[in-house]
Amino acid sequence: MTADDATARPGPDGLRRCHWALAGEDLRNYHDTEWGVAITGDDAMFERICLEGFQAGLSWLTVLRKRPALREAFCGFVPETVARYGETDVERLLGDARLIRSRAKIEAVIRNARAALELPAGLASLVWEHAPTDHRVPDRVTDVPASTPESAALAKALKRRGFTFVGPTTAYATMQAAGVVDDHLGGCFRRSRGACPA
Repeated sequence: MTADDATARPGPDGLRRCHWALAGEDLRNYHDTEWGVAITGDDAMFERICLEGFQAGLSWLTVLRKRPALREAFCGFVPETVARYGETDVERLLGDARLIRSRAKIEAVIRNARAALELPAGLASLVWEHAPTDHRVPDRVTDVPASTPESAALAKALKRRGFTFVGPTTAYATMQAAGVVDDHLGGCFRRSRGACPA
């Protein structure tokens, strides 16, 4: 069986998980406690969008391991605070070796914080407006799309409101992480356990 054909598999504790969660303890903990749990708060949703933007071109494990430093650097991803960052802050962040030092990604976080503050109903509400009405249970990795018509519509809506680094794939990854879609594989013990908002 190739990684692309993978189904939910048992972990060291015997629980069946999405195959990617078996690659290490960091990923297993994230899978078991966060990924796919419904997010309804604006600050938490902003963090998810930012982290998925930081992932572009990198592994999720890299982002996950740098998340504590990213949270510190961006003051918990509170949009009201991050929106006040300026060029001095960008240069400071670019000099911090603990972070993902991409000027484009750092500037996108600041720009997106400002855009998030302009949303009348809030960021989480905008993301949830794009939840699919008929999402199939994926049994294999190949059943999980990289993007969907709903994520393309979300990316377009975000860009129209001034967001950057939010293409359809990043938007879909955010929807997965925030529980807007449940892409835990059929057979995974976490399947459909993310319905309660965090």
